[in-house]
Order: sequence, then C-alpha cells, then structure tokens
Amino acid sequence: MRLIADAPHASVDMLTGDAVLSLRIAPESKRMLSELKTLADSKLAVDVKKYRPRRSLDANAYLWVLCDKIASAVESTKELIYIELVRRVGKFAIVAVREKDADEVIHGWSCRGLGWFAEIMDGCKIDGCVRVMFFYGSSAYNTKEMSRLIDEAVLEAKELEIDTATPDEIALMKERWNDEKQANKGA
Repeated sequence: MRLIADAPHASVDMLTGDAVLSLRIAPESKRMLSELKTLADSKLAVDVKKYRPRRSLDANAYLWVLCDKIASAVESTKELIYIELVRRVGKFAIVAVREKDADEVIHGWSCRGLGWFAEIMDGCKIDGCVRVMFFYGSSAYNTKEMSRLIDEAVLEAKELEIDTATPDEIALMKERWNDEKQANKGA
C-alpha cells in the first residue's frame, strides 16, 4: 500500500514513553483508510521518503506510441528508437572511471533498465582512466526532461511524416502532468 501524506509530527507519549509518528493523509489516499484499519493490530514495515509524483501515464504512453510508429517507419524497434532519443536529448553525466573497471561499471549501470546505458568517450586527462557518459532512463526524468524527450519524438515523427497529436493535445498532456504535480505538492 502506498499512501501520500504530509505534516509529519514526531512526539513521545508521556504515559508510555513510546515514540509516535503522526501524518496527515492526503485526500487522494483517504480511500485507503478502511484498509489501514484492518492493520490496526499488526506490526508494519514503514518506509518514509519525500513524495515525488509519478509521471502522467498519458505522457509516458504517448512517448512509446511515437517510438513504435517511428520504428515501423524506419524498420527498427521501439526500444532502439527510445535509446536513440535518450542519447540525443536525455539526461546524462560524464564521469572518469578507472579503465580496468569501465566494462564492469557500464554493465552495472545498464542493468537498471532500457534507457540506462553508458558509452566510453575519448580524451580523459586522468592517467589510467576513461571518460564515461552515463545516460539515465526516462524513469528518472522530471517533467521538464520528459517533455523534452517527448518533443524530440514528436519532431522525429513529423520529419518522417507520421501523424502526431496536435500541439494543443500535447500541451494538454504536459499540462495534466504539471497539474498532477501541483495537486500533489505538499501531499
């Protein structure tokens, strides 16, 4: 069960000395109250972390629709198209890695998922090291980064004369995404 909450308050029960954590449950999580009540006498494992809204499924799904259409037009796969889009406009970091460890580090990075890949670059100034460009999969993107990836996919599709959503429809997808983010802010 995943709850969205805010206003954490930690205190000590004066009678028992127990540490108590209370949270205000966000409106979108209130439907889970009855399920929570069934756990009243159970020991629970609780992970608390800063809330980050999930990306709009519409925006993410639309990216994959475009990747599939582009792949059909160029006789490729949607996965290869996605990787190429990430390579062109995606989030990345450049890190010096010991040359003897580079293959293992790159392999470990790529195990995170499809868009998580790395490439060795020329010109490292540190002896015994290579520069590696680490690309992040879109699951790690914020709204602005994901919007840029979608915009690049739309541009590619238009160049191939593939029908895309209208600019207004695309803007609406992004707006919904931003609205979700604002609605959940502080929750």
